[in-house]
Amino acid sequence: MLRLIPLAVVLLLLAPIAAGTASILLAALGWAPEFDAKTIGLDMFAAVFKAPGIWHSVWLSYWVGLIAAAVSLGIVILFIAAFIDTRGFRLISAAIKPVLAVPHAAAAFGLLFLIAPSGFLVRLVSPDLTGFVRPPDWLIVNDPGGYAMLGGLVIKEIPFLFFVTMAALPQTEARRAEIAGALGYGRVWGWLISVFPAIYKQIRLPVFAVIAFATSTIDVALVLGPVNPPPLAVRVLQWMNDPDVNLRLTAAAGALVQLGVTLATLASWFALENLVTLIARMAAMRGWRGKKDHITALLAGASITLSVGLVLAGIALLFIWSFTGMWRFPHLLPDSWTTASWSAQGANIFETGSRAFVIALAAASLSLVLVLASLENEYRGDIKISDLTWWMIYIPLLVPQIAFIGGLSFLFLRLGLDGTLWAVVLVHMVFVYPYVYLTLADPWNAFDTRILAVARTLGKNVNNVFWTIRLPMLLRPVLAAFALGFAVSIAQYLPTLLIGAGRQPTITTEALALAAGGNRRLIGIYALIQTLMPFVIFALASLIPRFVWRERRALQAGGRG
Repeated sequence: MLRLIPLAVVLLLLAPIAAGTASILLAALGWAPEFDAKTIGLDMFAAVFKAPGIWHSVWLSYWVGLIAAAVSLGIVILFIAAFIDTRGFRLISAAIKPVLAVPHAAAAFGLLFLIAPSGFLVRLVSPDLTGFVRPPDWLIVNDPGGYAMLGGLVIKEIPFLFFVTMAALPQTEARRAEIAGALGYGRVWGWLISVFPAIYKQIRLPVFAVIAFATSTIDVALVLGPVNPPPLAVRVLQWMNDPDVNLRLTAAAGALVQLGVTLATLASWFALENLVTLIARMAAMRGWRGKKDHITALLAGASITLSVGLVLAGIALLFIWSFTGMWRFPHLLPDSWTTASWSAQGANIFETGSRAFVIALAAASLSLVLVLASLENEYRGDIKISDLTWWMIYIPLLVPQIAFIGGLSFLFLRLGLDGTLWAVVLVHMVFVYPYVYLTLADPWNAFDTRILAVARTLGKNVNNVFWTIRLPMLLRPVLAAFALGFAVSIAQYLPTLLIGAGRQPTITTEALALAAGGNRRLIGIYALIQTLMPFVIFALASLIPRFVWRERRALQAGGRG
């Protein structure tokens, strides 16, 4: 049965993307029988490029995606280079872990409550330092340049890139940095030229995933991004939700334009890679030692500390706003506290929260089963993962969601599957499986298989060894992978909205639906619940191994391998 797992994984990851992309391509060309459109042509593409402000939308998606990836990666790499193996590094590592569980939308709402003209930061210095007795007329959030959206993306991509970099670090020769230091190189520059090239080869695909997400983000753009015109992906979503059939077909063409924007951004990143490599090589050949790196280290440390602090402070503000009665500007704290908003929303919170929990539980559980079967099949068949396989696993993260989810919604509408709970679960699995696999693969492959060989010589069969030895000993990484998959599912907005056809609302879709209304109390409630759900699962994933292995210290610390 395990031999069928690779086929199942290929079907899970590639079939929806291929079917969705083919469906969206046909709709973009004018063929969509469900909308009584059967004329092939390029009229829909012409309609996209005739839309007012379309080139500004394209430019927003392009530059924000490129800069968000560059800034996030730069901060992470410079911080690791400057502070690895220091006390400050361990403190930031501990603080950044809970940030990884925070959904993008919740982090964006938290940042909104911080930096808005009536937000906490302005209240903090008003009226004593600013003289403001009412919110200033500043266009900070939803600014036309997209800078607030860029900031929201950076503070959320930093934790992801930090953890994938730390996962790659043990597989490199970190001692090269010590050799570079002995040769007179500065701490940061020596690490960059001796260790980073090997690390970047391993984290290149995750960086591409960050670029793909940032160029096509919808949830962060709805909260922090420009409004008129919005980024391209938001415009495509608006067209998809329009009752006018022609605009829905225009949305299909727009989705393919979005795919082209993402590919153009990736091409620009390739060029940037070559430019940075050339500059670094020239600097190394000229003997530049980079000893004066104190300012660089200080900026990197301050940047990553600020990003983590902004997310955590934003979550605290979500909590405060959810219990706020009256909170007049410029008062630093609410004038009154109340649970009225919680009481009024109780029934809807339970309904949307329980539905989100069921979807995430199903998607994460089924994905974990598939991942475990895939890894065990690789072990038993002595299969080494090829570069092509890695690309296949990353494809759902590299293709913009809007480029194929819309096509899947057209296809599911034709098949009568749109709006069903299990259709939403299936599409969530397309995105959950890669994260679960990438989280679990390294600890699984690092497991000391000599233990399994000893068990086999004592008479245990291969299945018995899996269930009674390997799986229990890897309980902590298995639960951690499940928790991450659960968090990824909770955060899914576009698949839930389009595949659910509005009939499967979750806590995430409700939170973003409230963004347009501007009711901070309700936004605080739903965004806080969206954050707490994965946080609780992460906490359980950390505590369960401590309870199960309370008499085995090594297994409490993180399992074998």
